[in-house]
Amino acid sequence: MNKILKVHPSDNVIVALTDLKKGEVLALDGESYTLTEDIAAKHKFAARDFAPGDEVQMYGVLVGKAQNAISRGSWLNVFNTKHAANPLTVKESTYQWLAPDVSKYENATFKGFHRSDGSVGTANYWLVVPLVFCENHNVDTLKKALTKALGYETTTPYQDKAEKILAMIQAGQGSEILQTELPSTPKKKAASAVFPNVDGIKFITHQSGCGGTRQDAQALCGLLAGYITHPNVAGATVLSLGCQNAEESILIQEIEKRVPGFDRPVHILNHQTLGGKDDIIDLALKQTLLGLKEANELQRTDAPLSKLCVGLECGGSDGFSGISANPTLGYFSDMLVALQGKVMLAEFPELCGVEQNLADRCVDRPTAERFAHLMSTYSQRATAAGSGFDMNPSPGNIKDGLITDAIKSAGAAKKGGSSPVVDVLDYPEKATKPGLTLLCTPGNDVESTTAEVGSGATVVLFTTGLGTPTGNPIAPVVKVASNSKLFNKMHDIMDFNTGGIIEGSESIPAAAERLMDFVISVASGETTVKAVLNTQDDFIPWKRGVSL
Repeated sequence: MNKILKVHPSDNVIVALTDLKKGEVLALDGESYTLTEDIAAKHKFAARDFAPGDEVQMYGVLVGKAQNAISRGSWLNVFNTKHAANPLTVKESTYQWLAPDVSKYENATFKGFHRSDGSVGTANYWLVVPLVFCENHNVDTLKKALTKALGYETTTPYQDKAEKILAMIQAGQGSEILQTELPSTPKKKAASAVFPNVDGIKFITHQSGCGGTRQDAQALCGLLAGYITHPNVAGATVLSLGCQNAEESILIQEIEKRVPGFDRPVHILNHQTLGGKDDIIDLALKQTLLGLKEANELQRTDAPLSKLCVGLECGGSDGFSGISANPTLGYFSDMLVALQGKVMLAEFPELCGVEQNLADRCVDRPTAERFAHLMSTYSQRATAAGSGFDMNPSPGNIKDGLITDAIKSAGAAKKGGSSPVVDVLDYPEKATKPGLTLLCTPGNDVESTTAEVGSGATVVLFTTGLGTPTGNPIAPVVKVASNSKLFNKMHDIMDFNTGGIIEGSESIPAAAERLMDFVISVASGETTVKAVLNTQDDFIPWKRGVSL
């Protein structure tokens, strides 16, 4: 295993692949470096002497500027290095792309659920969702009634453990309980014997729909329409109070906009029209169970990989994410694009510093201009709120080597590979074009994952270096670890390991092919990801406006 790495030939920083000690002499590409201090794994040290104001380059782009003199072999940190990025200039597209060899997968298929609009789902769910937070309680009431009746309750070992601990306390035991090993029962995916072809009922609640701006209400309806028309959803029960900003008519318009002539069952129940709680719950139970009967008639059949729509996401990133996990997703993305599939790269605050590269990859000038406009508008709003893009790295990011937003962004953008950008979407628009699409979302893990699925992602690939449990109600979220330590330590939430790239035992193309095989298995329902086993049904709409 190599101890250090220069990511790009033009970089003037070196990455530590393992913990390094002061005084160590390290050789790389004919150069020798003597460390002036300890350097923790994932962090960077100076490849040359820096004067105050000198540019710091990594991944071949500007990622910061030295705030004071930094000597060769010294640690780069938040005290001596600050965020910096080059401005974006929109130009005519001259981008040329060499697609990877995908002959191995040209005739590959996955087993999915074919919908009448031509889309193919990787799952088959029924959705229960409120148009406004006032109906959350009724959604919870339906959840308690239906999950138990149909056998969709997820078994958990924790109630068993709590009962055992309580029995020990009642038997007079004290602090020695802390040293007691409690057996764990392996988690299993909940399934219904009544409707075996339905993966489950998903009950979504949220805190939106009224009291905010009309724009937020419109966006919420668009997001919910994206979920209702999603290939992984067979039908939906929608609860409406009847007086909220997120009106039923807006939802219907947004559904029609996404799938003209949409023919899957959608039952919209207006509480104020129907009457009391018993009335709305009784009708919802009847319509939902009849809908499940219809959904159960559909079975998985073969579909080409071009029918996959994959969201690319990262959270809890570390200094290895941009070297192992994200480039693996990038190579995977290029493979899927070459196979005429769809991929989505989101999290616009985490594209700060690599805008020029992405704009240059846009298929035409209008596409690049829309990207530039959305980035600029979002950045200005963030600055006006007192928190610019440069404040994006979290304490965990910084602790593990991502000391500027541009360093984080340059690594995060690797998820998008090198294929042309065919479209740029604002939240919560739907992805429609084969190829790489940029989707404007926050960097927040759940908000961004929620948005990608709302825009059509049937599988989400989520990289992490620190461990993030994020999931989604209707799309499998594959957790990709950037390092083996994390993968082994948090095995209960991790699905796929790219640590071999850091250790030198696996190449990025080999890891990407292994990931493609894994995704096919997940999309076919043969492999259940940990987020599904853990019922990690995270859902947060992006609220851009203020509360009124």
